[in-house]
Amino acid sequence: MPELRLTDPLKNVLGAATAKALADGLSLRTVEDLLRHYPRRYAERGQLTDLGSLEVDEHVTVMARVLKADAKQYQDRRTGRRADRLEVVVTDGTGRLTLTFFKQAWRQKDLREGRVGLFSGKVGVFRGQRQLTHPDYVLLPDHDSLPDAPPVASDEDTLLRFAGQLIPVYPATAQMPSWKVASAVGIVLDQLPPTLDDPIPAATRARHGLPDLRGALLAVHRPESRDDVVGARERLRWDEAFVLQTVLAQRRLAASALPAVPRVAAPGGLLEAFEQRLPFTLTDGQVAVGATISDDLARTHPMHRLLQGEVGSGKTLVALRAMLAVVDAGGQAALLAPTEVLAQQHHRSITAMLGPLAERGMLGGADIGTRVALLTGSVPAARRKAEMLDIASGEAGIVIGTHALLEDKVQFFDLGLVVVDEQHRFGVEQRAALAAKSRDDSRPHVLVMTATPIPRTVAMTVFGDLEVSTLTELPQGRSPITTHVVPAAEKPAFLDRAWQRIVEEVQQGRQAYVVFPRIGGDRATDEDVDVAEDSEQERRAPLAVLEWADRLVEGPLAGLRVGVLHGRMPSDEKDDVMTRFAAGPSAADGVDVLLATTVIEVGVDVPNATVMVVMDADRFGVSQLHQLRGRIGRGMHPSLCLLVSEMPPGTPARERLDAVASTSDGFELSRFDLESRREGDVLGASQSGRRSSLRVLAVLRDEDVIVAARDEATALVGEDPELASVPALARAVERLLDEERAVYLEKS
Repeated sequence: MPELRLTDPLKNVLGAATAKALADGLSLRTVEDLLRHYPRRYAERGQLTDLGSLEVDEHVTVMARVLKADAKQYQDRRTGRRADRLEVVVTDGTGRLTLTFFKQAWRQKDLREGRVGLFSGKVGVFRGQRQLTHPDYVLLPDHDSLPDAPPVASDEDTLLRFAGQLIPVYPATAQMPSWKVASAVGIVLDQLPPTLDDPIPAATRARHGLPDLRGALLAVHRPESRDDVVGARERLRWDEAFVLQTVLAQRRLAASALPAVPRVAAPGGLLEAFEQRLPFTLTDGQVAVGATISDDLARTHPMHRLLQGEVGSGKTLVALRAMLAVVDAGGQAALLAPTEVLAQQHHRSITAMLGPLAERGMLGGADIGTRVALLTGSVPAARRKAEMLDIASGEAGIVIGTHALLEDKVQFFDLGLVVVDEQHRFGVEQRAALAAKSRDDSRPHVLVMTATPIPRTVAMTVFGDLEVSTLTELPQGRSPITTHVVPAAEKPAFLDRAWQRIVEEVQQGRQAYVVFPRIGGDRATDEDVDVAEDSEQERRAPLAVLEWADRLVEGPLAGLRVGVLHGRMPSDEKDDVMTRFAAGPSAADGVDVLLATTVIEVGVDVPNATVMVVMDADRFGVSQLHQLRGRIGRGMHPSLCLLVSEMPPGTPARERLDAVASTSDGFELSRFDLESRREGDVLGASQSGRRSSLRVLAVLRDEDVIVAARDEATALVGEDPELASVPALARAVERLLDEERAVYLEKS
């Protein structure tokens, strides 16, 4: 029998049915995929799960004790017949959780009072109480200390034979509960060869006291003590940090070897003319970061810099000054935005800031000016042709666009600078595709912007191929924002008051946003939530803007001029709505209240908007709520953000909302966001632009590991750029890059 390899498909080891369930539900396809699917936590025999920590909609596996089981009768609304419903209450000693089984009263014989088991399912809410509907479960023997207790099923047999005092609890699905995953892991572990290809060189392991890969995998899946888990996870954190830092070290080395044309602003040129037009003084931070960028642009190797800062800190102005410096030097600058709404907003605001400087060759335009082109997927054909001609000829010194800029037929005359806005929406290969449009063998300078403040270790991990600049000051004149959570389920009158506040602000000449998590008119994204059949208030789909628009216009917002904005609208309609909203209440066709989805999350700048109501706020992440809130407070008037939620107090979702309401410091919120996420979700796609490769590495907690791994990787890549001496590391790097490319293709 051939020796088991990490690259072997799971179907060769576990059979087609189990392999398909692991692939479909958990994206596990190879032996290494399964062995890298680490336990989320460990249930200790005799120690029950804290039921108070469960979050609605999460798929969980809990260890709990049966408190009581009652079979009840109800009338099936579909058939009209009487049917049985078994309600089982389990407890951790303080909290309670209900398990509901329809037409399965026979389970009462197994689920007797006092029995302890592992219960797996998706957390729902029924009559204000958390529940699992039709959960899978495995009951531990009545006398769990007896190792030869008869198993209830083969999966339980595997679980109890291989689990010591610590029982691994894995991220799972309805088709593959934790104990089935444990069974599959056990089969693979039994076939491991004496040694495994190790991505961390032996010398590096010795310097840092790390076990080999085989020992770490055995210890994390079959620990005999908590110390085993600690040692294994330390080694596996190194795996993740070291492989990722090797990729970033290779990128830094490759970038440093590329040529670039120095771009230095000409004295008395476009940049100076623009600065003379500014009606305000730059902040100290904007001046300092601008000087750093100017130094980078003057070098013969391409700049690769991340510009991050608080919402409203003036990143776009800093980027515009860099673009104008490049235009002054005879080159072009391209600004890549993730959405049409944001691209159009950038085009409007930059054109307005430049004034006559954006109208070169036009009546009233400045002689030393340039043109600002806009290129998106829905630009009309005639205008698109004209814009592409201006781009190819160099008449358009500044080009703003979406993914349309990446198309092969878009050619630049002399692309000197690429500015990527909201980097987390793009893959590394996408910004590289635009950077490849430069002339000859040179590469343009690259400036990446993100409005999601991130701590230093996160920047080092996610953007480790970039130098980082941070803007912390807000320009003068910004107004404070007060944020409150509106508990719609507990106090419906509070929601009524929210609508009244919008009316009051509009009556004072202000404007407002109402944000929804879904467009509507389509199938809900979470209709698969399990609910009780006789639920009085089923767990519903997220609120939708199209389903609420008429209700608000005919109800609490009657008499106000209301506009609707969402991603499925044609480009010209989006632009029209935003233009009328930006025009303000004084315009004859102005918009007082904008009902929108997250298309307004970034870039939208309407200083007169002072109120934002976010419906179903618990459906959004912390950083997304902070970004949304940044659309108000941009003028001279105090602003109000109201986060509407039906989630009960004490739940993790409400705690997130309370955190957002408690501070406007984006860096503090980013730390809270990362610290509160469960393992394996530290750097999800929304944060990094790639499928998460981090399962046990926590970028805030593990700074020492990240720094040490960065040093080791940099030294190794400096000596062996192609990793010829460490083939196992080369394969791990290729595996990570394959995941990144897969996400790039999904986004393209």
